[in-house]
Order: sequence, then C-alpha cells, then structure tokens
Amino acid sequence: MTTSRPQLPTPPMRWDGWGDPGQVTELSGTQLAMVRDLLKVSADDVRAVSREAVRLRPSALDAAGLAALEAVVGSDKVSTADADRLPRAGGKSTLDLLRRKDNAEQDAPDAVVLPGSDAEVAELLAVCAERGIAVVPFGGGTSVVGGLDPLRGTFTAVVSLDLRRFDALHELDEVDQTAVLGAGLTGPAAEGLLAAQGFELGHYPQSFRYATIGGFAATRSSGQDSAGFGRFDEMVRGLRVVTTRGVLELGRPGPKNAAGPDLRQLFLGSEGVFGVITAVRVRVHPVPKAKAYEAWTFPDFATGAAALRVVEQLDTGPTVLRLSDEVETALNLATVAAPGKDDAGEPQQGGCLGVTVFEGEPELVAARHDATRRVLERHGGTSLGADKAQRWEAHRFDGPYLRDPLLANGALVETLETATSWSNLAALKQAVTETIQAKFGEYDSLCLVLCHISHVYDTGASLYFTVIGAQRGDAIAQWRDIKAAVNDVLMTYGGTITHHHAVGADHSDWMTDEIGDVGVEILRAVKATLDPVGILNPGKLIP
Repeated sequence: MTTSRPQLPTPPMRWDGWGDPGQVTELSGTQLAMVRDLLKVSADDVRAVSREAVRLRPSALDAAGLAALEAVVGSDKVSTADADRLPRAGGKSTLDLLRRKDNAEQDAPDAVVLPGSDAEVAELLAVCAERGIAVVPFGGGTSVVGGLDPLRGTFTAVVSLDLRRFDALHELDEVDQTAVLGAGLTGPAAEGLLAAQGFELGHYPQSFRYATIGGFAATRSSGQDSAGFGRFDEMVRGLRVVTTRGVLELGRPGPKNAAGPDLRQLFLGSEGVFGVITAVRVRVHPVPKAKAYEAWTFPDFATGAAALRVVEQLDTGPTVLRLSDEVETALNLATVAAPGKDDAGEPQQGGCLGVTVFEGEPELVAARHDATRRVLERHGGTSLGADKAQRWEAHRFDGPYLRDPLLANGALVETLETATSWSNLAALKQAVTETIQAKFGEYDSLCLVLCHISHVYDTGASLYFTVIGAQRGDAIAQWRDIKAAVNDVLMTYGGTITHHHAVGADHSDWMTDEIGDVGVEILRAVKATLDPVGILNPGKLIP
C-alpha cells in the first residue's frame, strides 16, 4: 500500500474491523477458553496484515476520467489515494474483514468522489455512463452482504460515490410529523437534529451508530424498535432519487395514494442499482416522555415464541419485543458472568431470555406495559424485572465489536437472518441450525449456533443467527460454502433469503428462488430503463 495521506474525510469505522478505532474489545478468560478448548484454535492460527502492508490494485482510472470527475465536484472532492480507497473497499461482513487481513492484492474503488448536490450527482452519473465507469454509492460502510464490493463488471473502472455531504435536516413538519433528511446523515446525526426540535425517528438497527438514512432506505432496514415504530420502509413517505435518466421525486403529499403501483417501492431495497437516493421524507414522532423496561424468562424457545406471537397478534404495544434461544441465553450469561452466576451476580437461570421495552406518553406506556405483562405471564413467562432489559439496551450496539477479537483468535464468526411464518418458525430454525452444524463438521470443527427472534409481525417473525466455529484453511472459501448451504435450506424450508441485511452480492444468486424468473425479468427491465448502461452498483441485487 502506498503511504499517501488521506485527501478526503475518512469513514469513522476501523478499516479492518467494526466501529470506533478507539474501542477495542478483548476476549475474557472464559471466551478465550471457549475458543481454545472447544474450537481448537488460537491467535497463532491467524495471519494478519498491517495497514501499511496492504496492497491495493492500482487505480485503473485514467487521467482523462479523473479530470472529468474533478470538473464536476472540484479536485479537493476526488481522490485516488490508497488511504482513501481502502476504507471504502467494501463493507463489514466477515468476508470483508477476512479480505482486509489477507496478504494478497486487494480490490478497492479506483477513486472516491464526494458530491454535494443532486446536480453534481446527476452530472457525475452522466460522466461515468459516458466513460464506462461503474459507481458504488457509499453511506456508512456497514453492509454485511457484499453490497459495497467495488465490482467493475465490464467497465474500465469503479468509483465510490460517498454521500456524506448530504447531511442536512431539510424540513420538519410538526403538524404532519414528517421530516426530510439528507441521505448521508448517520443514525445519531439524524436523531440529534430531530431531538433538538423535540422529535425522534426511532430507527435503531445494530448498525445505528454508523449507517445512514440513505442506506436504511436502500436496504429496507429494520431497527430493534420495529415492534413499536415499524421497519424503515414503513417510515418512508417520500424519496428523492438521482438516476442516469433524471431526478425522481417520489411520494406526493397525503398519507395514501391509489394512483397505480407505488414507485417508492422500486427504490426501497434497491441497493443503489437503480439510482442514488439523496433525501428521504420520513414519519417522525415526538421524543417519548416515558419509557418502561421488563425482561422475561421462558422455559424454552417454543414457549417464548408462542408468547411473543400472542403479544404481537393482540397488539398490546411494546416498542421492543425479542427473544433469545437457550444457546444464546446461556452463552451470553457464561461469557459475562462468574460460573453459576448471571451478570447481576444472581444464580443463573436456564431457559430463554426475552426483552420488552415500552415508549410514549406515560399513561399509554403504563397501559401497554400492563397488558403485555398479563399476556406473557399467561403464556409461560416469568418476569425478571427491568434490569436485564435496561442493560440490553445500554449495550445493544456493541455486539459486533466482539467479532474482531474472535476472528483474530482463529474463530469464524458471522451472522445471518431470515423471516418466516409463525407456524414454520421452529422447523426453519432447526433446519438452519442442523445445516450449519453439519457443514462445520465437514471442516472438522464444532460450532455454536445462537439464535434470537429480532422482529415480530402478526403473521411471522425474523430469526437472527450468530455462528461461531473454527477457521479452517481458506476461511473465505469455507464461509462461502457454509453460507451457500444455508441459503439453499432457507429456500427449501420457506424462509426469506434476507429480512433486513439486504441482498448485495452475497445473496443475488438466490434471488430467482426468492422472486421467480418473471420477478427477475421485472428487475432487469427496471434496471434497463433507469440505468441503460448499467453503471450503478453492478453485481448486486439482480442475478
């Protein structure tokens, strides 16, 4: 890697890991023992490369192409420096992080461009279409499905279109309770701007600290408060999208519309392959005046899942409603507590941990809390009080930090998620778990498969799996093999290929199974209409 200094603002996350470079997580003695004794690996099994030793493919952008980009945004908003290319060379999946640690030459965008207006984005797309340059929109860099892979396809070069300058609160309507937010605003920045005027969006995915408003829309994100506030696509009232054919303003005033298919849905979940989202009109609400917490334990996952289903179908109103299975509950306790004690120093309880949170006006919070408590008690739940739910909320964005030291000690750690109907939940969970265990067995490794219900709906729920096994040989090829087997099982057993992580490059081969041949033809037709040259995020979403 060259020693060129960054010319542009650096993305806030670590180049080779998750999150704040200053927040380093170390494994506890219990966790190290698990890795060494159960998985039979250690840090001695891992080869890592320092940032100074990283070798990127030389930029393929020629001088004329660079000059054309600079003519649009200025030379101070374009960079081909390795120090700027590397942090935008992908997302934060385990595959991304394993590639960052490899001694081989790494792919990266050939240049990074920072536009500051719709007009500049439109002109950049025109330049890139004319010169055969692929464009990958970049927000917070949190994709875990290959959505930011700098794939050139048939093009001569690829640029990262960093949207950080689209960072304003453009409008807040306190009567309609809507706001127009720039696509480059991070979750905390958006909430800070809204809170200053007494409002909240309330979208809190685990990537909240770094992901952006545009990314939330482009991936159809779902936050941990979805039981109360809904998924991000349910919050969206309008979109501004720059395509190679022009700028689209989608979502006319008014709550509903019968004027044909809702074109907003073409771009919610489109992952930048149809256009660049630059602003989003969203539903907001006043900052909650009251908040209540209660954690629960259930004797087993089936009992807990049935209880959550009743709560959701009766609509008793928790903002957060989630359930960890027996393995996740036990491991979370074992890795933070003394043997035989939970993280509060009390005797450990078996079963499954559930979390409920309630927000809003004080009297409504109290009523919803009471109604939910009665349902959960009737269906096998035992209250643990507020403490564990409060501690879950305090640390709910910290989970990804644990992956980095596990990878550094030879473990193979990744997450995957799906959704299915309530009636199919148990069968799908069992099939996925058994498939992962069997595939790791082929690599002579035991593994731990943790699962929780992360989001609930009246007809079904999302299952979120965390997988911990041993790295064996080529860990990238190993995980691709395991993940492919899981994806096949999801399609066979009635799951979705993704619930909130999106499609990206990692899931695109299964999109035909997900939406059918005609569905794929429709996506290709939309792509051909809006991006006839095909420069926008090639290799993603559409098989």
